[in-house]
Amino acid sequence: MSWDDPNRYDDYIRRALATPGGHLSIGRGGFTLHFENSRLSGYDDDVIKAVAIAAGLPVIDSRMVPFELAAKLAVNGPMAAVNAEPSPQPWHALAYAPLAAVAAAYRKAGADVINIPEDPEYDGCFDAMPHGPASELIDFWLNHVRAHGA
Repeated sequence: MSWDDPNRYDDYIRRALATPGGHLSIGRGGFTLHFENSRLSGYDDDVIKAVAIAAGLPVIDSRMVPFELAAKLAVNGPMAAVNAEPSPQPWHALAYAPLAAVAAAYRKAGADVINIPEDPEYDGCFDAMPHGPASELIDFWLNHVRAHGA
């Protein structure tokens, strides 16, 4: 297999598909494929994204999200639970939330979220807030997940 063969990711993607919460995240610093108790990182973003989408793997691509929003979500928001139970609510920056909850915030920030359907429980929280800038939406979401369940 050569370095430019997109099939070189097939085994890793199969393992991610078999892992609860397994997904591909892509940002300005490259990609991270989350599976089992492992992560595969690299810079071949568009190749692995195409292969992952074709396989049906959940993908969150935040490269088009304004930097300050992507940073706020990555640093202040909960992490996606991969091969583990989500943390009890409320969720903070070091907590693990369901992938659908994390995807809802990235979707609202403008990320390309693929193979993760909208979930009324997580996407519906944005219906309660007035229209405004995306930064206010993300602040609302962060406050919501930190207070929900407390």
